[in-house]
Amino acid sequence: MKRLTLILCLILAIAASAYGAPKNIILFIGDGMGLATVAGARISSQGPGGRLAMDSMPVSGFATTYSANALITDSAAAGTALATGTKTNNGMIGVAPDGKRLKSILEAAMGLKKSTGLVTTTTISHATPASFAAHVNSRGDETEIACQLLENHVDVLMGGGMQFFAAKDQPGSKRTDDRCLLTEANAAGYALATNSEGLSAVKSRKILGLFANGYLSTKEPEPPLSALAAKAIESLSKDKDGFFLMVEGGQIDSFAHANDFENAVRQVIEFDRAVAAGLDYARKHSDTLVIVTADHETGGLTLLTNSEGQLQPSWSSKGHTGVTVPIYAFGPGSEKFAGLIDNTDIPKRMAELWGVKIGLQTSAAGVNTKAPASASATAR
Repeated sequence: MKRLTLILCLILAIAASAYGAPKNIILFIGDGMGLATVAGARISSQGPGGRLAMDSMPVSGFATTYSANALITDSAAAGTALATGTKTNNGMIGVAPDGKRLKSILEAAMGLKKSTGLVTTTTISHATPASFAAHVNSRGDETEIACQLLENHVDVLMGGGMQFFAAKDQPGSKRTDDRCLLTEANAAGYALATNSEGLSAVKSRKILGLFANGYLSTKEPEPPLSALAAKAIESLSKDKDGFFLMVEGGQIDSFAHANDFENAVRQVIEFDRAVAAGLDYARKHSDTLVIVTADHETGGLTLLTNSEGQLQPSWSSKGHTGVTVPIYAFGPGSEKFAGLIDNTDIPKRMAELWGVKIGLQTSAAGVNTKAPASASATAR
């Protein structure tokens, strides 16, 4: 049986190579970013006939987003679907509904000796980035997630969340154990950056960038998401075997929950600048696939106009919705992401291109962690 499995994996790898498999994959996820949010950003920044960077990508499609136990997904279940190709219950990270561990596309990339990175404007231990390199039953267990991100040897980790890494005696720390993950990261070869100047000075290929205690403010003097993405690409691209990078615009969702159109649009525009940085690299390196999508839509946004013809946003919810989300793709293999597909198909098709297996593994063990969070439609 093992021999047959090895032969099948070899066949998949050869087939992927024959169809021009990408050496590198950059996945951009706009948390809570729906079609109307994208349109709002486009109109606000470029005018009705303008185009965003993501609009320049030649392949587009749509993804369904329901979770294993609800029509309306949360970011944990959606992140797990986008990372592992498997549906799970709301609130669960990197595990199936029965608690069995799921292998992510990032972990599969490690098996190919590729470098890996996670970048976000929320805490680096938040639901979306966590789904790619952690396995817990409750998304709220961010102190444990932070440990697993380091233990899983992700090469580049950048975002907020210092509170989950600093020792418990440090101001603002939310750790209750005796571990200082900053010390552990340093011992493991990570260069720590906490501001723009420090990030610019980093030469190490292993980076832990923590620029806020909680979420990023996404304002100066913090480095913008586009700068974080560019730095991650610069570092990861030094690996001759290639890389996998996930970049999340995590606070589109935050402001959509608050029905704050101006700031939700501002987050999409900055996210799009990060996409532009990824596309700039991909256009210079034909072996790089760039994918842009969202985990779900938030707020039920509709774009209307007032009596004077000015843009007037209208929100129908302060929670997530069940509408499909956009997909954009550029580079080798991009044609696989056209049309209407499910969110689980996105990592499955990445895995096909690389000739690897993701999701539930035959030897997967359960995880002994907290109980699942509820399936609330308003969960983040």
